Amino acid sequence: MSFFQEPPRLGNQYDDDSLLQSYLARKLPEELRRSVTTELRELGELSGKYFYEFQLRDRLNEPVLTQWDAWGQRVDHIELTPLWKEAEVLTAKRGLVAVAYEQKSAELSRVHQFALNYVIQPSLDVYSCPLAMTDGAARTLLSLGNTELINRALPHLASRDPATFWTSGQWMTERTGGSDVGLTQTVAKQTPEGWRLYGTKWFTSATTSQMALTLARPEGNGPGGKGLALFFVETRKADGRLNGILINRLKDKLGTRKVPTAELTLDGTLAVPVTGLTDGIRNMSWMLNVTRTWNAMGCAWAMRRAMALSKDYAAKRVQFGAKLSEKPLHVDTLAGLEAETHGAFLMAFRAAELLGRMEAKVASEEELLLQRLVTPLAKLTTGKQAVAATSEAVEGFGGAGYVEDTYLPRLLADTQVLSIWEGTTNVLSLDTLRALAKEGSLDVFHTDVEKRLAAAKDSGLKPCVKAAEDALEHARSWVSGSLANPMGLEAGARRFSLTLGRTLELAMLVEHAQWCLDNGHGPKVMAAARRFARHGVDLISDVDLDDSRLLA
Repeated sequence: MSFFQEPPRLGNQYDDDSLLQSYLARKLPEELRRSVTTELRELGELSGKYFYEFQLRDRLNEPVLTQWDAWGQRVDHIELTPLWKEAEVLTAKRGLVAVAYEQKSAELSRVHQFALNYVIQPSLDVYSCPLAMTDGAARTLLSLGNTELINRALPHLASRDPATFWTSGQWMTERTGGSDVGLTQTVAKQTPEGWRLYGTKWFTSATTSQMALTLARPEGNGPGGKGLALFFVETRKADGRLNGILINRLKDKLGTRKVPTAELTLDGTLAVPVTGLTDGIRNMSWMLNVTRTWNAMGCAWAMRRAMALSKDYAAKRVQFGAKLSEKPLHVDTLAGLEAETHGAFLMAFRAAELLGRMEAKVASEEELLLQRLVTPLAKLTTGKQAVAATSEAVEGFGGAGYVEDTYLPRLLADTQVLSIWEGTTNVLSLDTLRALAKEGSLDVFHTDVEKRLAAAKDSGLKPCVKAAEDALEHARSWVSGSLANPMGLEAGARRFSLTLGRTLELAMLVEHAQWCLDNGHGPKVMAAARRFARHGVDLISDVDLDDSRLLA
């Protein structure tokens, strides 16, 4: 009889996740935890069964742009994939955005919201992309206080009714630059009908959304970010036609191919200033707080999905007389991936915790400083972890991991973007330095790490405590010594930022490991902390700028 390898399968993605369960048991009051568990279990079942199987069936479907109808009319219609259409309905009904704005869980609303998304999003083909921007737009409008726009948009953005739910785009990138949005060339002109926008947006990832926030330079304004204004755009007019928007083409991307990323021409697009006619980049900061948190969470759930598939496959795949799950080297490899996954999970949820406390207006001054620093650290650290982890996971499937119709290559291709969009690793490393320019930021970070490490009582955690303390002390001394050498400081910013990020992850692993030991959740997280420490935390090295220039 011929042999056929059984593919990996998934179980309930809540019930099978001991880390998520222990984290929620630790962080949520018992009544709140019980109230969300039923929904998490329902989403876990959908994620491991219905939507995962739908994802496999839907693999070859991609968005389709039709620019002209049969009679020569410009229509610029994008047909979304079947899975995305169901994901939109699910999002509204389950409140995957709304939970954050209903505030029923107060300062824990973000933890509640992201727990729901963490369980279901790996099976929704990166539908998290428009949701991140929708969430960011809602928070931006609320923070900037334009009552008219809030009343117009927020009931849609935070709706639980699929018939009224809106998503939002974030149109920033132009041909002139990605992260350097101060080079924006889109012009805003005041007309009798209102402000109209003229220009090209080179990357728009939520092109089918009902609205967008975008940057443009009002006529007469000076150059750079100061001269830009933030505008609110409804993508369609009352008659259903596009609002002065031409869809030039869909991007042919490495991954996230289900996301309808497009190049747009704005040709007289009616728009409304959100707040004033300057400081557009500064006014976008609330959106970046939210979208970068979503990005970190996306890394955590991508790594979790890679681990779930890898573990199931290892229990089935027989090579050289035994299952992979019985091969010491393979078990060791998976243990390393698990440790990194645990660290990324805690880092992402820490960013969510701080965001929730800030939005609920209960954050202390120290927590506000931490939030400004932890958000870029979470995004850049988890981004690098997720790409490495999904690459290793795909390798663990051997040749099957390289074959498109197993769906496994999509894990890696879709994850690669998480170190790029919302700011590359280098851009976020420089942002970390800017966050540290706030007086006391590094001291607050140091205190936070030390407090977590102080929770360790089990002797098995002592090596982890020492690794974290040594890395933190090296980071503090390095940045202090580099202040007089701006070029050296910039050249080492990535290694410095990753060291801070990994140090915080290890400190949180130590703290959570001790809690798990004390509260009947077992030694698994301690094993993850010990493995994580052995992977290396201190990435700082002396920088030779001359060598860097020669090798570049």
